[in-house]
Amino acid sequence: MLKLIKNGTIVTATDIYKAEILIEDEKISAIGTNLPAHGAEIVDAKGCYVFPGGIDPHTHLDMPFGGTITKDDFESGTIAAAFGGTTTVIDFCLTNKGIPLSQSIQTWHDKAKDKAVIDYGFHLMIGEMNNDVLKQLDGVINGEGITSFKVFMAYKNVLQADDETLFRTLIAAKELGALVMVHGENGDVIDYLTKKALEDGNTDPIYHALTRPPEVEGEATGRAATLTGLAGSQLYVVHVSCAEAVKKITEARNKGFNVWGETCPQYLVLDQTYLEKPNFEGAKYVWSPPLREKWNQDVLWNALKTGQLQTIGSDQCSFDFKGQKELGRGDFTKIPNGGPMIEDRLSILFSEGVKKGRITLNQFVDITSTRIAKLFGLFPKKGTITVGADADLVIFDPNVQRTLSVEAHHMAVDYSAFEGMAVTGEPISVLVRGEFVVHNKKFVGTPGSGQYLKRAKYGMLRSSDQDERQTI
Repeated sequence: MLKLIKNGTIVTATDIYKAEILIEDEKISAIGTNLPAHGAEIVDAKGCYVFPGGIDPHTHLDMPFGGTITKDDFESGTIAAAFGGTTTVIDFCLTNKGIPLSQSIQTWHDKAKDKAVIDYGFHLMIGEMNNDVLKQLDGVINGEGITSFKVFMAYKNVLQADDETLFRTLIAAKELGALVMVHGENGDVIDYLTKKALEDGNTDPIYHALTRPPEVEGEATGRAATLTGLAGSQLYVVHVSCAEAVKKITEARNKGFNVWGETCPQYLVLDQTYLEKPNFEGAKYVWSPPLREKWNQDVLWNALKTGQLQTIGSDQCSFDFKGQKELGRGDFTKIPNGGPMIEDRLSILFSEGVKKGRITLNQFVDITSTRIAKLFGLFPKKGTITVGADADLVIFDPNVQRTLSVEAHHMAVDYSAFEGMAVTGEPISVLVRGEFVVHNKKFVGTPGSGQYLKRAKYGMLRSSDQDERQTI
């Protein structure tokens, strides 16, 4: 059915203007004033911004970790994402050494099938790099449309890859047109510090942070950036949490290296003291990298403002406090790493960023949607408001004031990482390919309606959409 969005203010990464949007056959078919309705459903966006749908480049839905599984799957997780203004997620597909990559990918397809209410794609974990894996990558990229690979530099003896694997992945990515992502922490040093803490009887949640100091994130980030420059490849550093990592990314970019950085809302508004909460409450805030000393928040905000960091992901990885986080009572290393973030990503960035003058409206759209679409092969189908693009749209009230709470969120998890936080701004209605998933703050979507996205290779964008310094 035709839809005509009227009276809203359209905001893209480059423009802000008043116009109407006509939606037809899942696409934006016209943008202008006084557009003919032709019997279309009229959607009144008066007093609201109309943003391109948010793209979350960093989620872990229905993912096994530490003997348990994340609480939010592709149904509850994508419903919560939609309420938060996100219309596309890119989830991490885990692999196992010696197992065909196609088998792991099929497992993730099965997880999402009949559940996702918004569109989705996958990143692929690379835990080993050999001739057999190399032979499979063409099918991954050209067959599955998975054009980003993740290498873990942490979680020794579980997920961690060695430097040779990272370097060979970077070289392969350069040749094949893929983007390499890294979890940048020095897993060997963390392993040593963790064992020492336990030997000394230090078992509380705060020691999760104290055994993963910012220096190990900065070191690993710098090492990955150096190897990227040596390989002449491209790198995306996920969940940057501290000044040390920002410095290494900035230095690499100043050298002309193709290095990009992502941070997350939790690092912008929460700090290390949350892990000190009594009665084991600090376990709610255990994720990796850990929360940092509060002064790092200003560094991260400044990095987003100046372009040293380019995107914001949620790193959604939710575990219940009761029954899951509690697995680590008496041993912080057994606390499942991760938190519930997917629903609040856009609201926190808008409220704490735009409303407080830290970033502009255009930067908000770029950081939450457009830049992500460009880096991960979805632009201009996703990530902007233009004729021919998918009608993924968020009608956003910039003035409503509300409080984030477990009582109000739509995730399946039993706590909110941002409990009691006051924010300004809220998605009112959210459309995916022209169909409402959230309408006037009520869920109207259908599990299974989300489509799998095959993504273009890195570097395949039009020249007019190039970064000011290098092609993406």
